[in-house]
Amino acid sequence: MDVLVTGATGRLGRRLVPRLSEAGHSVRQMSRRGTGPGGVRGDLATGFDLAGALAGAEVVVHAASDPRGNPWEVDVAGTRRLVEAVDRDRLRHLVHVSIVGIDRIPLNYYRAKYAAEQVLLASRLPVTLVRITQFHEFADELLETTRRGPLLPVPMGWRVSPVDVDDAAAHLVRLASAEPAGGVVEFGGPEEHSVGDLARAWAAVRAPSARVLSTPVPGRLGAAMRDGAAVPERGARGSTTWAQYLAATPLPA
Repeated sequence: MDVLVTGATGRLGRRLVPRLSEAGHSVRQMSRRGTGPGGVRGDLATGFDLAGALAGAEVVVHAASDPRGNPWEVDVAGTRRLVEAVDRDRLRHLVHVSIVGIDRIPLNYYRAKYAAEQVLLASRLPVTLVRITQFHEFADELLETTRRGPLLPVPMGWRVSPVDVDDAAAHLVRLASAEPAGGVVEFGGPEEHSVGDLARAWAAVRAPSARVLSTPVPGRLGAAMRDGAAVPERGARGSTTWAQYLAATPLPA
């Protein structure tokens, strides 16, 4: 099938594109510049060249996002522009990459992701909204950033289920080739952890001299994370554990 991937140069997209090609799909990668093999130009933030990029696409995997900039412009308005530009006569499936907990965790970025889901549900397009837990790589980078010399402060009682990005990419290939779910599905890691246990396993491999310090986090965010808002309630799970990821991933240069 003719597959268009938005966000193809991101952490997930870089793993997803070659897997889609290996599965026999013809894959185009949309970006603002449209460079590289299979690159086509299209800008979610402005709508520029979107119709041309989407022309003929039978499957769209919408993985583009802007967590550090203005998600309301790219994730919400950009998704609306995508819906308006898609080739409805050709489209068989639109797979949207979202995040587990966006309907329960009070963060501005998550609110924007949830609003983008509502745009797609109202579009009457054949959609599957895939909420995925945070990636192992993200947790790895976050813990390194959080460490302060010999101390590694982490939120007390927060519950997570991180997933390997390659497992997520493989799952998206399976979903893209299947019939649309018409709503939300979830995908997470094979295990649930407290953030404290996650950090202790990380420190044993990455920073043996570090001491994990669990700190209470008050307010709605802390309550949601302690209640398991970031943990999937249903759906498929990846196979790669946090320990396996740490053992297989070299220390950052």
